[in-house]
Amino acid sequence: MKDVYLIGIGQTKINKSAGIRGRYLAAQAIEQALSSAGIDKQQVGMLVTGNMMSGMLSQQQQLGALIADTVGLRGIEASTVEAACSSGAAATRWGYMSVAGGFHDVVAVCGVERMTHSSREDTTAALATAADWELEGCNGDSFISLNARLMKLYMQTYGVTAEDFGHFAINAHENGFTNPNAFLQKQIDMDTYLGSRMLVDPVKLFDAPPVCDGSAAVILASEEVARSAARSGLPLVKISGSAIGTDSLALNSRANKLELSGAALSTQRAMQQAGVKHADIDIFELHDAYTIITALSLEAAGFAAKGEGVHFGKNGEISRTGKLPISTMGGLKSRGHPVGATGLYQLAETYMQLTGTAGVNQVADAEVALVQNIGGTGATVVSHILQRA
Repeated sequence: MKDVYLIGIGQTKINKSAGIRGRYLAAQAIEQALSSAGIDKQQVGMLVTGNMMSGMLSQQQQLGALIADTVGLRGIEASTVEAACSSGAAATRWGYMSVAGGFHDVVAVCGVERMTHSSREDTTAALATAADWELEGCNGDSFISLNARLMKLYMQTYGVTAEDFGHFAINAHENGFTNPNAFLQKQIDMDTYLGSRMLVDPVKLFDAPPVCDGSAAVILASEEVARSAARSGLPLVKISGSAIGTDSLALNSRANKLELSGAALSTQRAMQQAGVKHADIDIFELHDAYTIITALSLEAAGFAAKGEGVHFGKNGEISRTGKLPISTMGGLKSRGHPVGATGLYQLAETYMQLTGTAGVNQVADAEVALVQNIGGTGATVVSHILQRA
Protein backbone atom coordinates (compact mmCIF):
# COMPACT_ATOMS: atom_id res chain seq x y z
CA MET A 1 0.00 0.00 0.00
CA LYS A 2 1.02 3.60 -0.58
CA ASP A 3 1.35 6.00 2.33
CA VAL A 4 -1.55 8.44 2.65
CA TYR A 5 -1.27 12.04 3.84
CA LEU A 6 -3.84 14.62 4.91
CA ILE A 7 -2.72 17.85 3.25
CA GLY A 8 -5.58 20.34 3.46
CA ILE A 9 -8.76 21.10 5.42
CA GLY A 10 -11.90 23.19 5.15
CA GLN A 11 -14.70 23.93 7.61
CA THR A 12 -17.86 25.99 7.62
CA LYS A 13 -18.99 27.53 10.89
CA ILE A 14 -21.60 25.23 12.37
CA ASN A 15 -24.93 27.00 12.45
CA LYS A 16 -28.70 26.65 12.62
CA SER A 17 -31.34 27.56 10.06
CA ALA A 18 -28.93 29.51 7.87
CA GLY A 19 -30.87 28.62 4.74
CA ILE A 20 -27.80 27.45 2.79
CA ARG A 21 -28.42 24.24 0.87
CA GLY A 22 -26.14 21.29 1.45
CA ARG A 23 -24.42 21.42 -1.93
CA TYR A 24 -23.26 24.98 -1.29
CA LEU A 25 -22.12 24.25 2.27
CA ALA A 26 -20.07 21.33 0.94
CA ALA A 27 -18.64 23.44 -1.89
CA GLN A 28 -17.46 26.06 0.63
CA ALA A 29 -15.63 23.43 2.69
CA ILE A 30 -14.06 21.77 -0.37
CA GLU A 31 -12.88 25.08 -1.83
CA GLN A 32 -11.24 25.92 1.52
CA ALA A 33 -9.59 22.50 1.68
CA LEU A 34 -8.20 22.76 -1.86
CA SER A 35 -6.82 26.22 -1.13
CA SER A 36 -5.34 24.99 2.16
CA ALA A 37 -3.64 22.10 0.37
CA GLY A 38 -2.40 24.20 -2.54
CA ILE A 39 -4.06 21.75 -4.95
CA ASP A 40 -5.66 22.59 -8.30
CA LYS A 41 -9.03 21.08 -9.06
CA GLN A 42 -7.53 19.34 -12.09
CA GLN A 43 -5.41 17.21 -9.73
CA VAL A 44 -8.43 15.78 -7.87
CA GLY A 45 -9.26 12.29 -9.07
CA MET A 46 -12.11 11.43 -6.74
CA LEU A 47 -14.66 13.04 -4.41
CA VAL A 48 -16.27 11.10 -1.57
CA THR A 49 -19.13 12.63 0.41
CA GLY A 50 -20.32 11.53 3.84
CA ASN A 51 -24.00 12.15 4.58
CA MET A 52 -26.78 10.48 6.52
CA MET A 53 -30.14 12.21 6.03
CA SER A 54 -30.24 14.31 2.86
CA GLY A 55 -32.64 11.92 1.13
CA MET A 56 -34.99 11.97 4.12
CA LEU A 57 -34.84 15.65 5.09
CA SER A 58 -33.99 17.38 1.80
CA GLN A 59 -35.33 14.89 -0.77
CA GLN A 60 -31.89 14.88 -2.37
CA GLN A 61 -29.71 11.88 -3.07
CA GLN A 62 -26.68 11.45 -5.38
CA LEU A 63 -24.75 14.04 -3.38
CA GLY A 64 -21.44 12.84 -4.81
CA ALA A 65 -22.24 13.89 -8.36
CA LEU A 66 -24.28 16.91 -7.21
CA ILE A 67 -21.47 18.36 -5.09
CA ALA A 68 -18.80 17.52 -7.69
CA ASP A 69 -20.78 19.53 -10.24
CA THR A 70 -21.37 22.40 -7.80
CA VAL A 71 -17.70 22.75 -6.87
CA GLY A 72 -16.43 22.53 -10.45
CA LEU A 73 -15.35 18.88 -10.49
CA ARG A 74 -17.95 17.56 -12.93
CA GLY A 75 -16.88 14.31 -14.56
CA ILE A 76 -14.65 12.89 -11.83
CA GLU A 77 -15.35 9.76 -9.84
CA ALA A 78 -17.77 10.76 -7.07
CA SER A 79 -19.97 8.90 -4.62
CA THR A 80 -21.75 9.17 -1.27
CA VAL A 81 -21.15 7.09 1.87
CA GLU A 82 -23.79 6.52 4.54
CA ALA A 83 -22.86 5.07 7.91
CA ALA A 84 -25.17 7.04 10.19
CA CYS A 85 -23.23 9.43 12.45
CA SER A 86 -19.93 7.93 11.26
CA SER A 87 -20.60 8.73 7.59
CA GLY A 88 -17.86 11.36 7.46
CA ALA A 89 -15.11 9.08 8.76
CA ALA A 90 -16.39 6.19 6.64
CA ALA A 91 -16.12 8.43 3.57
CA THR A 92 -12.56 9.23 4.63
CA ARG A 93 -11.86 5.51 4.89
CA TRP A 94 -12.97 5.12 1.25
CA GLY A 95 -10.72 8.00 0.21
CA TYR A 96 -7.84 6.55 2.21
CA MET A 97 -8.20 3.17 0.51
CA SER A 98 -8.32 4.82 -2.92
CA VAL A 99 -4.99 6.61 -2.38
CA ALA A 100 -3.39 3.69 -0.53
CA GLY A 101 -4.41 1.34 -3.34
CA GLY A 102 -2.90 3.57 -5.99
CA PHE A 103 -6.17 4.35 -7.75
CA HIS A 104 -5.86 8.12 -7.23
CA ASP A 105 -3.10 10.45 -6.05
CA VAL A 106 -5.49 13.13 -4.77
CA VAL A 107 -8.92 12.56 -3.21
CA ALA A 108 -11.26 15.18 -1.78
CA VAL A 109 -13.48 14.00 1.08
CA CYS A 110 -16.31 16.08 2.48
CA GLY A 111 -19.07 15.59 5.00
CA VAL A 112 -22.27 17.60 5.01
CA GLU A 113 -25.52 17.60 6.95
CA ARG A 114 -28.51 19.92 7.23
CA MET A 115 -30.73 19.10 10.19
CA THR A 116 -32.45 22.34 11.21
CA HIS A 117 -34.57 23.20 8.15
CA SER A 118 -37.01 20.40 8.90
CA SER A 119 -39.24 19.94 11.93
CA ARG A 120 -37.75 18.51 15.10
CA GLU A 121 -40.10 15.53 14.75
CA ASP A 122 -38.86 14.76 11.21
CA THR A 123 -35.20 15.15 12.22
CA THR A 124 -35.67 12.91 15.26
CA ALA A 125 -37.36 10.25 13.11
CA ALA A 126 -34.58 10.43 10.52
CA LEU A 127 -31.90 10.05 13.19
CA ALA A 128 -33.73 7.01 14.56
CA THR A 129 -33.13 5.16 11.29
CA ALA A 130 -29.55 4.59 12.45
CA ALA A 131 -30.92 2.23 15.10
CA ASP A 132 -32.47 -1.17 14.37
CA TRP A 133 -35.91 -0.11 13.11
CA GLU A 134 -37.49 -3.53 13.53
CA LEU A 135 -36.31 -3.93 17.12
CA GLU A 136 -36.00 -0.33 18.33
CA GLY A 137 -37.27 2.45 16.07
CA CYS A 138 -40.74 1.05 15.42
CA ASN A 139 -41.20 0.74 19.19
CA GLY A 140 -40.69 4.47 19.67
CA ASP A 141 -37.01 4.51 20.59
CA SER A 142 -35.01 7.62 19.66
CA PHE A 143 -31.31 8.20 20.05
CA ILE A 144 -31.93 10.19 23.18
CA SER A 145 -33.93 7.34 24.73
CA LEU A 146 -31.34 4.73 23.69
CA ASN A 147 -28.51 6.74 25.22
CA ALA A 148 -30.63 7.36 28.30
CA ARG A 149 -31.01 3.59 28.63
CA LEU A 150 -27.23 3.16 28.41
CA MET A 151 -26.57 5.93 30.92
CA LYS A 152 -29.10 4.56 33.43
CA LEU A 153 -27.67 1.05 33.09
CA TYR A 154 -24.14 2.36 33.60
CA MET A 155 -25.19 4.28 36.71
CA GLN A 156 -26.94 1.23 38.17
CA THR A 157 -24.12 -1.19 37.27
CA TYR A 158 -21.24 0.89 38.61
CA GLY A 159 -22.96 2.90 41.33
CA VAL A 160 -22.26 6.35 39.87
CA THR A 161 -24.42 9.47 39.77
CA ALA A 162 -25.38 11.97 37.08
CA GLU A 163 -22.84 14.40 38.51
CA ASP A 164 -20.02 11.98 37.66
CA PHE A 165 -20.57 12.66 33.94
CA GLY A 166 -20.47 16.44 34.24
CA HIS A 167 -16.75 17.03 33.74
CA PHE A 168 -16.97 15.70 30.16
CA ALA A 169 -19.49 18.37 29.19
CA ILE A 170 -17.64 21.10 31.11
CA ASN A 171 -14.35 20.26 29.34
CA ALA A 172 -16.00 20.22 25.89
CA HIS A 173 -17.66 23.59 26.42
CA GLU A 174 -14.43 25.08 27.76
CA ASN A 175 -12.67 24.13 24.53
CA GLY A 176 -15.54 25.04 22.24
CA PHE A 177 -15.70 28.52 23.76
CA THR A 178 -12.53 29.49 21.86
CA ASN A 179 -13.28 27.60 18.63
CA PRO A 180 -14.57 30.11 16.04
CA ASN A 181 -16.40 27.34 14.15
CA ALA A 182 -18.22 25.97 17.21
CA PHE A 183 -22.00 26.19 17.45
CA LEU A 184 -22.21 26.48 21.25
CA GLN A 185 -19.50 28.92 22.31
CA LYS A 186 -20.63 28.77 25.90
CA GLN A 187 -18.72 27.85 29.04
CA ILE A 188 -20.59 25.91 31.71
CA ASP A 189 -19.93 24.81 35.28
CA MET A 190 -21.23 21.88 37.31
CA ASP A 191 -24.25 23.81 38.57
CA THR A 192 -25.22 24.69 35.00
CA TYR A 193 -24.77 21.08 33.93
CA LEU A 194 -26.81 19.64 36.80
CA GLY A 195 -29.51 22.28 36.46
CA SER A 196 -30.04 21.80 32.73
CA ARG A 197 -33.35 20.58 31.36
CA MET A 198 -34.06 16.85 31.51
CA LEU A 199 -34.52 15.34 28.04
CA VAL A 200 -35.03 11.65 28.83
CA ASP A 201 -34.08 10.63 32.36
CA PRO A 202 -31.15 10.64 33.17
CA VAL A 203 -29.94 12.44 29.98
CA LYS A 204 -30.00 16.22 30.44
CA LEU A 205 -29.56 19.00 27.93
CA PHE A 206 -25.80 19.20 28.48
CA ASP A 207 -25.39 15.44 28.13
CA ALA A 208 -26.52 15.62 24.48
CA PRO A 209 -25.30 17.33 21.28
CA PRO A 210 -27.12 20.21 19.58
CA VAL A 211 -29.05 19.80 16.31
CA CYS A 212 -27.17 21.86 13.72
CA ASP A 213 -25.90 22.23 10.14
CA GLY A 214 -22.38 22.20 8.75
CA SER A 215 -19.80 20.87 6.32
CA ALA A 216 -16.11 20.02 6.57
CA ALA A 217 -13.62 18.62 4.07
CA VAL A 218 -10.10 17.20 3.84
CA ILE A 219 -7.73 16.53 0.97
CA LEU A 220 -5.92 13.18 0.97
CA ALA A 221 -2.85 12.59 -1.16
CA SER A 222 0.03 10.27 -1.93
CA GLU A 223 3.43 11.05 -0.43
CA GLU A 224 4.75 12.41 -3.72
CA VAL A 225 1.91 14.92 -4.01
CA ALA A 226 2.02 15.73 -0.29
CA ARG A 227 5.70 16.63 -0.38
CA SER A 228 5.38 18.71 -3.54
CA ALA A 229 2.37 20.59 -2.15
CA ALA A 230 3.72 21.00 1.41
CA ARG A 231 3.34 24.50 2.83
CA SER A 232 6.52 26.06 4.15
CA GLY A 233 6.88 25.70 7.90
CA LEU A 234 4.10 23.14 8.33
CA PRO A 235 4.82 19.48 9.07
CA LEU A 236 3.20 16.74 7.01
CA VAL A 237 0.39 14.72 8.56
CA LYS A 238 0.26 11.03 7.73
CA ILE A 239 -2.74 8.73 8.18
CA SER A 240 -0.83 5.78 9.57
CA GLY A 241 -3.85 3.74 10.66
CA SER A 242 -7.39 3.38 9.35
CA ALA A 243 -9.97 0.82 10.42
CA ILE A 244 -13.67 0.10 10.91
CA GLY A 245 -15.24 -2.13 13.56
CA THR A 246 -18.92 -3.09 13.68
CA ASP A 247 -21.48 -4.40 16.14
CA SER A 248 -25.23 -5.06 16.16
CA LEU A 249 -27.44 -2.04 15.64
CA ALA A 250 -29.82 -3.07 18.42
CA LEU A 251 -28.62 -2.69 22.01
CA ASN A 252 -30.55 -5.77 23.12
CA SER A 253 -28.65 -7.91 20.59
CA ARG A 254 -25.32 -7.24 22.31
CA ALA A 255 -23.81 -9.59 24.86
CA ASN A 256 -22.89 -6.61 27.02
CA LYS A 257 -24.74 -3.35 26.38
CA LEU A 258 -22.00 -1.40 28.16
CA GLU A 259 -19.24 -2.54 25.83
CA LEU A 260 -18.60 -0.73 22.55
CA SER A 261 -17.13 -3.77 20.79
CA GLY A 262 -16.97 -1.98 17.44
CA ALA A 263 -14.91 0.79 19.01
CA ALA A 264 -12.55 -1.71 20.62
CA LEU A 265 -12.05 -3.54 17.32
CA SER A 266 -11.44 -0.44 15.21
CA THR A 267 -9.07 1.02 17.81
CA GLN A 268 -7.02 -2.17 17.98
CA ARG A 269 -6.85 -2.51 14.20
CA ALA A 270 -5.88 1.12 13.57
CA MET A 271 -3.24 1.16 16.31
CA GLN A 272 -1.77 -2.14 15.14
CA GLN A 273 -1.55 -0.86 11.57
CA ALA A 274 0.11 2.36 12.75
CA GLY A 275 2.45 0.53 15.10
CA VAL A 276 1.57 2.74 18.07
CA LYS A 277 0.73 2.01 21.71
CA HIS A 278 -1.60 3.82 24.10
CA ALA A 279 1.34 5.66 25.63
CA ASP A 280 2.10 7.17 22.20
CA ILE A 281 -1.32 8.82 21.83
CA ASP A 282 -1.20 12.56 22.54
CA ILE A 283 -4.84 13.32 21.66
CA PHE A 284 -7.96 11.16 21.60
CA GLU A 285 -10.56 12.95 19.49
CA LEU A 286 -13.50 10.81 20.50
CA HIS A 287 -17.17 10.81 19.55
CA ASP A 288 -18.66 12.60 22.57
CA ALA A 289 -22.21 12.81 21.24
CA TYR A 290 -23.48 11.90 24.72
CA THR A 291 -21.52 11.95 27.96
CA ILE A 292 -22.23 8.23 28.42
CA ILE A 293 -20.61 7.53 25.03
CA THR A 294 -17.53 9.47 26.16
CA ALA A 295 -17.17 7.17 29.17
CA LEU A 296 -17.78 4.02 27.13
CA SER A 297 -15.37 5.16 24.40
CA LEU A 298 -12.55 5.70 26.88
CA GLU A 299 -13.10 2.15 28.10
CA ALA A 300 -13.47 0.55 24.65
CA ALA A 301 -10.36 2.27 23.32
CA GLY A 302 -8.34 0.94 26.26
CA PHE A 303 -7.67 4.13 28.18
CA ALA A 304 -9.84 3.19 31.17
CA ALA A 305 -11.03 -0.03 32.80
CA LYS A 306 -14.70 -1.03 32.70
CA GLY A 307 -16.68 1.18 35.01
CA GLU A 308 -13.79 3.66 35.33
CA GLY A 309 -14.33 5.63 32.12
CA VAL A 310 -16.76 7.99 33.83
CA HIS A 311 -14.08 8.98 36.35
CA PHE A 312 -11.33 9.49 33.78
CA GLY A 313 -10.37 13.14 33.54
CA LYS A 314 -11.83 14.40 36.81
CA ASN A 315 -8.37 15.62 37.77
CA GLY A 316 -7.77 17.43 34.49
CA GLU A 317 -6.35 14.54 32.44
CA ILE A 318 -8.70 15.31 29.51
CA SER A 319 -8.00 19.06 29.36
CA ARG A 320 -5.77 20.52 26.65
CA THR A 321 -2.86 20.41 29.11
CA GLY A 322 -3.72 16.99 30.50
CA LYS A 323 -2.43 13.47 29.92
CA LEU A 324 -5.02 12.62 27.25
CA PRO A 325 -6.77 15.69 25.80
CA ILE A 326 -10.21 15.01 24.31
CA SER A 327 -12.74 17.27 22.56
CA THR A 328 -9.93 19.76 22.00
CA MET A 329 -12.04 22.09 19.83
CA GLY A 330 -15.30 21.48 21.70
CA GLY A 331 -16.20 18.03 20.45
CA LEU A 332 -19.69 17.10 19.37
CA LYS A 333 -21.08 18.63 22.56
CA SER A 334 -19.94 22.21 21.95
CA ARG A 335 -18.61 22.39 18.39
CA GLY A 336 -21.77 20.62 17.29
CA HIS A 337 -22.78 17.36 15.63
CA PRO A 338 -24.00 17.76 12.03
CA VAL A 339 -23.94 14.00 11.81
CA GLY A 340 -22.64 13.25 8.31
CA ALA A 341 -20.00 15.97 8.64
CA THR A 342 -18.83 15.25 12.19
CA GLY A 343 -16.06 12.81 11.22
CA LEU A 344 -14.56 15.41 8.87
CA TYR A 345 -14.67 18.14 11.53
CA GLN A 346 -12.80 15.77 13.86
CA LEU A 347 -10.11 15.11 11.24
CA ALA A 348 -9.78 18.77 10.29
CA GLU A 349 -9.40 19.82 13.93
CA THR A 350 -6.83 17.09 14.56
CA TYR A 351 -4.86 18.21 11.51
CA MET A 352 -4.75 21.68 13.07
CA GLN A 353 -3.43 20.23 16.32
CA LEU A 354 -0.69 18.20 14.61
CA THR A 355 0.43 21.13 12.43
CA GLY A 356 0.45 23.60 15.32
CA THR A 357 -2.31 25.77 13.81
CA ALA A 358 -5.03 25.30 16.45
CA GLY A 359 -4.49 28.76 17.96
CA VAL A 360 -5.49 29.14 21.61
CA ASN A 361 -6.80 25.57 21.56
CA GLN A 362 -3.39 24.16 20.67
CA VAL A 363 -2.22 21.06 22.53
CA ALA A 364 1.51 21.43 23.07
CA ASP A 365 3.84 19.01 21.25
CA ALA A 366 1.02 16.90 19.80
CA GLU A 367 2.44 14.31 17.41
CA VAL A 368 0.07 11.30 17.42
CA ALA A 369 -3.74 11.33 17.58
CA LEU A 370 -6.51 8.75 17.62
CA VAL A 371 -9.64 10.06 15.89
CA GLN A 372 -12.83 8.03 16.36
CA ASN A 373 -16.27 8.52 14.78
CA ILE A 374 -19.25 6.38 15.87
CA GLY A 375 -22.40 5.49 13.95
CA GLY A 376 -25.58 4.84 15.92
CA THR A 377 -25.01 3.58 19.44
CA GLY A 378 -21.80 1.86 18.33
CA ALA A 379 -22.80 -0.27 15.33
CA THR A 380 -20.20 1.32 13.01
CA VAL A 381 -17.01 2.76 14.48
CA VAL A 382 -14.27 4.29 12.33
CA SER A 383 -10.83 4.95 13.81
CA HIS A 384 -7.92 6.79 12.24
CA ILE A 385 -4.40 7.32 13.57
CA LEU A 386 -2.89 10.62 12.44
CA GLN A 387 0.81 11.29 12.94
CA ARG A 388 2.98 14.32 12.43
CA ALA A 389 5.59 13.25 9.90
